[in-house]
Amino acid sequence: QVQLVESGGGLVQSGGSLRLSCVASGFWLSIYVMSWYRQAPGKEREMVATIRTAGDSTSYADSVKGRFTISRDNAKNTVYLEMNNLKPEDTAVYYCKADRPVINQAYWGQGTQVTVSS
Repeated sequence: QVQLVESGGGLVQSGGSLRLSCVASGFWLSIYVMSWYRQAPGKEREMVATIRTAGDSTSYADSVKGRFTISRDNAKNTVYLEMNNLKPEDTAVYYCKADRPVINQAYWGQGTQVTVSS
């Protein structure tokens, strides 16, 4: 069964840190472009960070550059999002996504809630 399971969300004070994890099962994450997205209440889902298959290329939304770091451990079939200096506006449900554009295939996780208090 193909599955992406996020964990690591929670409640943190402004300026704090969290590390999100996304574990894949039922497929090999290593051949997928991996991304983290987030969706705040009343807002559209937005891309936060993306990492290519070899992990040698990353991109970030302007709002998180310098504070968030995406990484992957293909041997563990896991992708991470390290979030530092969190702000209340980072509050959202964070989703993991696996993309394989060459065959137009994508998988989403169920999301993990991140709440940053001021």
